[in-house]
Amino acid sequence: MAAYPSVPTAGGRPGAGISLHLLGGFQLLHADAPVVVPRGLQRVIALIGLRPGVTRSNLAGLLWPDAPEERALSSLRTALWRLRQDPCCPLDTSGDTLRLDPLVRVDVDDLVGTAARVRDGDDPGTAAGALCAGRHDLLPGWYDDWVLLERERLRQLRLHMLEQVACQHLAAGRHGEALEAALEAMAAEPLRETPHRLVVRIHLAEGNAFEAVHAYYVYRDLLRRELHLEPSAAMSALLADTLAPIRRASGDARPRPRRDPATRGASR
Repeated sequence: MAAYPSVPTAGGRPGAGISLHLLGGFQLLHADAPVVVPRGLQRVIALIGLRPGVTRSNLAGLLWPDAPEERALSSLRTALWRLRQDPCCPLDTSGDTLRLDPLVRVDVDDLVGTAARVRDGDDPGTAAGALCAGRHDLLPGWYDDWVLLERERLRQLRLHMLEQVACQHLAAGRHGEALEAALEAMAAEPLRETPHRLVVRIHLAEGNAFEAVHAYYVYRDLLRRELHLEPSAAMSALLADTLAPIRRASGDARPRPRRDPATRGASR
């Protein structure tokens, strides 16, 4: 593990000035300079960053799931020894539990913290980073089971955060900001109904019936095409009053079925 370009590390704690980026790909920075980390050691650092306080046995089992326990623990000891040889090592390896140095900044923690502030009802104006936080997937191209689990957890966390930001803006009458957050959630998961429903609500709140109806039918057509499903009753109910005249007009415009003369006479 080496910094490139070389970064002087004397005179400070190991974690000072170090940041770990896991969203969009693994990157370890020391004083804004990238630290070159072999792929095998990246997995150790990333997992400890995602699960602070993990025990050595659990860490070994997750990183080497197909190896016997003793061999997995031996591989972990070797990896930790290699990491400790570098002054940029961001780990606290004392004791049976492992964690990053408290001074290391992790972008995943920033996302989780932003989501917590939004969830606790902070003014969304103070969480300006909510829209871009977590915009990239966790460790794309990594397919370990623990990565897939954490990736989906963070994806759901961000979707709910964006939807809550949109709801807060909508309740405050900030329709432009509400729409921006809802569209950001929609871009993250195009088939998810909640952001589409929010877009319809925002357009209705602004009095833009055409935009609301257009957004509804765009989503309905997407859902039919991709999943052969219909929007939920809750989403359809949002436009019940707006669409009623359209549906009545469409019903009146349909040609009425002709009755067979024999049937007409028999019904008398």
